[in-house]
Amino acid sequence: MSAVAPLVLIVSGPSGSGKSTLVQKILELPGTMLSVSCTTRPPRKTESAGKWYNFISQAEFQQMVERGEFLEYAQVFGKNWYGTPKTWLDRALEQQKDLVLEIDVAGALQVKQKLPNAVAIFVVPPSRTDVEQRIRARGQDSEDEIRRRLERSRQEMLKYSSYDFAVINDDLERAGREVQAIALASRCLMSRKEDRIREILKSFGG
Repeated sequence: MSAVAPLVLIVSGPSGSGKSTLVQKILELPGTMLSVSCTTRPPRKTESAGKWYNFISQAEFQQMVERGEFLEYAQVFGKNWYGTPKTWLDRALEQQKDLVLEIDVAGALQVKQKLPNAVAIFVVPPSRTDVEQRIRARGQDSEDEIRRRLERSRQEMLKYSSYDFAVINDDLERAGREVQAIALASRCLMSRKEDRIREILKSFGG
């Protein structure tokens, strides 16, 4: 029997909505793997290369764009570039695992266009105040940058109807259970089980 195309789970939402924590909850499920994005921004103090991001130069990023190596890519706030390498789809297929993408809203919409069967989860922050507190807690943005991020979050919230599922992240324990439930249910979509059902049907003689 041929290998089944990997289930692609997109976890997306405004900056400060708590995507990373919920992605970790999905990765607790057996048979999942994280797609590591490339970015031209410098790493934060708490970040190490290869865990959430691969940090590369602008020249390297541009070369990857020209070679068509990204599933999606975008420039954020007119400076840093982010992209999801297509190679993660191949790795997920080889390992027969579900691929989890943590990407911004613009990237999520690009992936949905290219991979219509990808399951997109929109992480909704409890309020604008909550987003502002999270951004300020990072301690790395100027007031002007914070204002820009909050306006971008507002614009991203308007895209909610482009997603398959929504998880309101006002209770981490419940939100974690919900993203895991979405991942498990998505594995049972008829489009993913149909070939296996047909194989079983043959044993019934039809």
